[in-house]
Amino acid sequence: MRLTTKYHFSKMTNQSDEKSDIETVEEVEPKLKYVRLTNDVQTILTKDGVSYLAAHPKFLCIGTNWGSIHLLDFEGNIVNNRQLRPHTVAVNQISIDSRGEFIATCSDDGNVFVYGLYTTEDSQEVSLGRCVKSVAIDPLYHKSGNYRRFITGDDRLMLHERTFLGRTKSVVLCDVEGVVHNMRWHNRFVAWASNIGLRVYDIISRCSLGLIKWDKRNNIIPSTYRCNLTWKDSGTLLVGWVDTVRICGVKRRLQRLKDVPEYIVEPLSMFRIDYFISGIGPLNHNQLVILCYSKEKDENEKAMRPQLYVVEAKESKYVELCTDNLSLRDFQDFGCNDYALESLVVENLFVIVSPKDIVVANPCDADDRIEWLIEHNKYAEAMEIVNSKNIVLNRNSRISVGKKFLDHLLFVEEYLEAGQLTAELFGNDKKLWQEEIFKFAQVHQLRQVSAYIPRGEVTLDPHIYEMVLYEYLKLEPEGFLKIVKQWSPSLYNVSAVTNALIEHLIVNSSSELLEALAILYTHSGKFDKALGAYLKLNHKGIFQLITKQNLYPLIHNMIEDLMQLDCEQTIKILLEKDTVPIDVAVAKLQHNRLYLYTYLDALEKKDTRMLARRNLHKDLVSLYAAFAREKLLPLLKRSDNYSIALALEECKRLEYYPEMVYLLGRMGNTKDALNLVMSQLQDIEQAIEFCKDQNDTDLWHDLIGLSLDQPNFLKVLLRKIGTYVDPRILIRRIGKRTQIPGLKDALVKMMTDYNLQVSVEDGCTKIVVSDCFDLHERLYNIRRKGCGVDEQHLCSACQKCIVGQDTVGNALIFYCQHVFHEECIPTDGLEMTCIICTDSRTKQATFQ
Repeated sequence: MRLTTKYHFSKMTNQSDEKSDIETVEEVEPKLKYVRLTNDVQTILTKDGVSYLAAHPKFLCIGTNWGSIHLLDFEGNIVNNRQLRPHTVAVNQISIDSRGEFIATCSDDGNVFVYGLYTTEDSQEVSLGRCVKSVAIDPLYHKSGNYRRFITGDDRLMLHERTFLGRTKSVVLCDVEGVVHNMRWHNRFVAWASNIGLRVYDIISRCSLGLIKWDKRNNIIPSTYRCNLTWKDSGTLLVGWVDTVRICGVKRRLQRLKDVPEYIVEPLSMFRIDYFISGIGPLNHNQLVILCYSKEKDENEKAMRPQLYVVEAKESKYVELCTDNLSLRDFQDFGCNDYALESLVVENLFVIVSPKDIVVANPCDADDRIEWLIEHNKYAEAMEIVNSKNIVLNRNSRISVGKKFLDHLLFVEEYLEAGQLTAELFGNDKKLWQEEIFKFAQVHQLRQVSAYIPRGEVTLDPHIYEMVLYEYLKLEPEGFLKIVKQWSPSLYNVSAVTNALIEHLIVNSSSELLEALAILYTHSGKFDKALGAYLKLNHKGIFQLITKQNLYPLIHNMIEDLMQLDCEQTIKILLEKDTVPIDVAVAKLQHNRLYLYTYLDALEKKDTRMLARRNLHKDLVSLYAAFAREKLLPLLKRSDNYSIALALEECKRLEYYPEMVYLLGRMGNTKDALNLVMSQLQDIEQAIEFCKDQNDTDLWHDLIGLSLDQPNFLKVLLRKIGTYVDPRILIRRIGKRTQIPGLKDALVKMMTDYNLQVSVEDGCTKIVVSDCFDLHERLYNIRRKGCGVDEQHLCSACQKCIVGQDTVGNALIFYCQHVFHEECIPTDGLEMTCIICTDSRTKQATFQ
């Protein structure tokens, strides 16, 4: 039985001194679910009506308007074929012991019956001869001993006990003000309601714990409305009377006083509602379930539908959580007292009773909550429930709810959230992915799920990935390129995707698609086509491809194109481990002198000797002259592998005078070089340095001659020439009337440098003379020393041993350490000399 749950609230607005009530109705999640009893109970209710119902976890027991008693299960089936003795008029109240083995009933016929459902030994029957409005059986009646007792209520409260001999003994517990309308027995306490108020009786101490009087209300007669009582537990009593809810607590007194009951009843909470109360029961914590009867009538002056309220109780107020409008049969014909609510506290179950209908309600479980949320399109909250820990589901699962949520998201076009849900829901479940991903394909939103498709240890069928790629290709080229870069080519058929891309390029040849084509060619091993695609695109990814795949032999014919794309990276590739021969690179770059210069310059920095060996300095001279003059002169100075004449011609053409000076100097044409420095460069400092490097006296005379008509040059010469040549030469050649700025200082500097030079030369001469005498004396002393001769020494003339058994005569040793036999040296009447040293001096003199 599905009922409507609604929450009503009003909003007041003030505008132009006018007030208007705006009522908004919002469906909220129900707390309870309902099932109408059918089967046998429907047959009973077509002929009779329910006057009272008592609930036990094992069964339901109903009393009818005609006095019949029926035992039913929670599906409405009769569970006990035993015929229970009926009353002659309507049953007023039924009470069941805690085990569900004995039942007590009462009626206005004055009879009270106690039935044993499994035995007839302890059954009782009491006839009081007056209307008995309520009855309560001892919860422990099933036990033997003093528990075979029950209490009846009419105009007094009486305890009936079975004696030792099997008779029933009745004792008046309390005289009641009015009539006992309702009674509930729980453990040692019995609560009953009369016309005056509410009492709680301690059955062990045999005393009343006090009276809670009803409030005096205008136009309300207490006996007109039934007081509804429910024990939440042994210390909490729920009371609903007219439109007032009371929660009473029974607790032990802190101090035990004489002639004062051990327990006391205290009000914990009290509040009023807008409806008459037909029943009350506990739900969770401070929550209550209240069966309400509307104070208002419908437009036909008929009764409104009864409602079941779920409220949270405060001290003097309540918070309404939800309201269920109950669809009970013939509700228009019944009053407030015709309805009742029975609670099974432990089972958290409620039975709603009307004369013609019985409905069982219990709290919604996780499955119920999920189904309600799904029904109201609250899928996110439903997913939170299924993802909760320690949740037990019978009808739903995380996957089933997730699929419904996914369908909903796709229906409302929340594609991004749908894609995220797939990752959370399907994980690496291949079967689920392949079943559900087609839903995205139908709405052309595979792109939203592409980031979450499994691509690790678990993979889907290749056509799934191809579907995603085809959608990107048609709708989002940038995404297509991104996916091709990210995905492994093993996931899909590379050839099929490549062919589809080539066909699409006829319509759209964007740069993204061309780059993707290059990547696909790489995946399929068609590196030449991949390089061509990259070059057409002018994409620098070509360099990474060349390096990664070692494609150096394929780039010989595209070196110039690569240089145009990125000189730096191309040079790096050309120089790396000599992957491309130098001759090949030079030949390919001959038509672009700038690129050739860049390449040879980088090669020069890496290994200048390699260029020298390959006779490439001659090319580099011309290239430096054209693109990097600052590097030309250092190259001319450090290299000999170029044509000086050609280099000089190039420098003349470009009027590179410093380089021309150097080249002329190398060619020995120092005078022309000096004239160039003085005439074109007009740099006396450089001219002086040039003369110093050449160390030629005539060149100094030329420099003096070129400087005579330049007073500023003469000034510099006067200051610096004294160190290298005799300054008198310069002074004699200066004209008498020549005006030289700073002449005095220049002369002082010149004379100082000249004197210093003379002083240094004198000092050096003295040192040389002294060293000469010292060395001569040392040589003389060495030559005067004796020399040892042994068998190892050979005659420098005959090459025979000087000392031996066959040797006869003297041996001669000269100062030059040469050794001879005396007879081996010719004298010719002259002084004996070393024939080796003499021949050597003679040859040297002849050569000179």
